[in-house]
Amino acid sequence: MSLSPGFNGWKDRGGKFSIPRILTPEQKRRYHRHILMPEVGEAGQMKMLDSSVLLLGAGGLGSPAALYLAAAGVGRIGIVDFDVVDTSNLQRQILHNEARVGELKVESAKQTLQGINPDIEVEAHPVRLASSNVMDLFKDYDVIVDGCDNFPTRYLTNDASVLLDKPVVHGSIFRFEGQVSVFWPGHGPCYRCLYVQPPPPELAPSCAEAGVLGVLPGIIGSIQALEAIKVILGIGDPLVGKLLTFDALEMSFRTLKLRRDPECPACGEGNQIELVDYDEYCIAPNMKSKDADKGLHSRAEEALGA
Repeated sequence: MSLSPGFNGWKDRGGKFSIPRILTPEQKRRYHRHILMPEVGEAGQMKMLDSSVLLLGAGGLGSPAALYLAAAGVGRIGIVDFDVVDTSNLQRQILHNEARVGELKVESAKQTLQGINPDIEVEAHPVRLASSNVMDLFKDYDVIVDGCDNFPTRYLTNDASVLLDKPVVHGSIFRFEGQVSVFWPGHGPCYRCLYVQPPPPELAPSCAEAGVLGVLPGIIGSIQALEAIKVILGIGDPLVGKLLTFDALEMSFRTLKLRRDPECPACGEGNQIELVDYDEYCIAPNMKSKDADKGLHSRAEEALGA
């Protein structure tokens, strides 16, 4: 096809063309501090706007992670949570406020995030994560941020992410301590490489809150948001094959190396994963004790070779 009539003639004759995407003037103002950094720039910001993150939980960890991912310009944020806002949540779950007590957490979170950044899309999933829906929920997102508070969801999340090749930014908190890691299939170990099976009830933290310092999830959730952004942009050194631990009382961080288990039932060579709901491992609040957390910590030290 001749180009002699110029671009308009080419277009009128059905010639193929594409218009380069650029940030709008408003986006350039909003993300100016990102654009200044060579590791991000306009191309990186565009990449974030084209990316998607699914947050598991709109609670203590999900709140700061969601706020910073929304402010950073992650274009599509999904939130999975079937709970409603309770007054007891407000000590740490900063997505919500007094006026929204009784509302679905996902709807409260959506309202907050859209108020921070109308540039993004927020998808509310007011459902309980289960083996029947996890694959459909995960498949359309680039990164999973795990802010759940129970072992059944953690193991289900791990197995689904292995099947779908999705990176999971894991976070957990307990009283004054927190942990963060990135479990990325094909790049490093998965959660089952550390804990093959859910721990027995006497060693498992309760599904109900056992107590946590309100500011702690803000620290851990912010680190999770940072790790998710690093994965999206392909920059820095994400916590793949590493476990970052934080002690708020000592104000100390420690990084432990994680080893991939070649015989892992989830990511091991040739192993077949069957998605299972591990609800029987969710124990009553009165079964939780101080010794349970110590037992989990010692098991982690042993598994990590620390």
